Amino acid sequence: MDIVNRNWHNLRQTPERNVIGDPYLMAEPLFPTQKSHQNLVAGCPVEKAAGIEGGSVDEVVGLQEEARMSPIPDRVQVGNSPLYKVERMLGAGGFGLVYIGRRVAGGSQGNGPNAFKVALKFEHRNSTGCRFGPHMNGNHLKGCYGLPRVHYKGRQGDYFVMIMDILGPSLLDVFISIGQVMPPNMVACIAVEAISILEKLHQKGFVHGDVKPENLLLGKPGSSGEKKLFLIDFGLASMWRDSLSGQHVRLCQQPDNFRGTTRYASVHAHLGLTASRRDDLESLAYTLIFLIKGRLPWEGYQGNDKRFLVFMNKTVTSPETLCGGCPPPFAQFLEAVKKIQFVEQPTYSKLISLFGSLICPPADHVSNRFTKNVEDCR
Repeated sequence: MDIVNRNWHNLRQTPERNVIGDPYLMAEPLFPTQKSHQNLVAGCPVEKAAGIEGGSVDEVVGLQEEARMSPIPDRVQVGNSPLYKVERMLGAGGFGLVYIGRRVAGGSQGNGPNAFKVALKFEHRNSTGCRFGPHMNGNHLKGCYGLPRVHYKGRQGDYFVMIMDILGPSLLDVFISIGQVMPPNMVACIAVEAISILEKLHQKGFVHGDVKPENLLLGKPGSSGEKKLFLIDFGLASMWRDSLSGQHVRLCQQPDNFRGTTRYASVHAHLGLTASRRDDLESLAYTLIFLIKGRLPWEGYQGNDKRFLVFMNKTVTSPETLCGGCPPPFAQFLEAVKKIQFVEQPTYSKLISLFGSLICPPADHVSNRFTKNVEDCR
């Protein structure tokens, strides 16, 4: 679905994309004079990297230490892939590093297995969070709607490597370019597409675990999919369904094991509860509200009690208060997802239908403004 030029008459008619699940892709840096929140370019301070990605400083330092102990190779060739020269660093995902790769010989413009320029994801073999195992190697997510393509994967030296498409700006990049507020009908389009992506992901038995504006990207500028939405970075993903029994995983609580980004994490994530489908949808709700209002009421806390204070604010703030100034569908969406039980299957079609009143052909000035600001992000 195009975020602007979509089929406005049937919210469920979104074209299937023949893509392979990409857990880790980061886009290219987008602002020549401003560091994108999504893209952690080389030299980005550790503290900022941790804050942007939602991880701890220790995790980012750990990734950098692994790279120092086992240097990233200058050239990469895995499986039947062409030979690529490793260039500048794009960023740090949940448990790995992403670089630009340029094909040494041949290649074509655009995306695909023959692309001249690709994204290279490196995961150290000793990483405690390594997700290259059987359940996250891309095969289980092959063809999953709204996830970018992984063209080649394999091991080189101390690293597992994935060779993937490069995408365009994140929603946070577009949000910043527009002026730190998005029109509600635009955010409603994002909501419909994001719910559809999460539905397909959940059908595969996975929850993402870190839904936020930085992890929702548009397609590569200039491509046919430049206004389509993609979900990236599965560094915190987990399975809600046991792969052997097919049963829902059991509810457990590990209060000291917070996973996610504090600003967008669900209340259950703050409590250390096992992640399930409801948590991705609650994080999406906070993402949508942030894009419309420009901030969330629990921003600005500092110190060791920050996460606890954010948690308390989330628990005492009603959907109506949080969504004050937003069209009613956004409060209705948040209220609905907060009622979903741990093992309950969300009614995705009903959640999508909440935004029907906002999904209409946008005024020309809105559509043109969105298109112009996407172009400004390139």
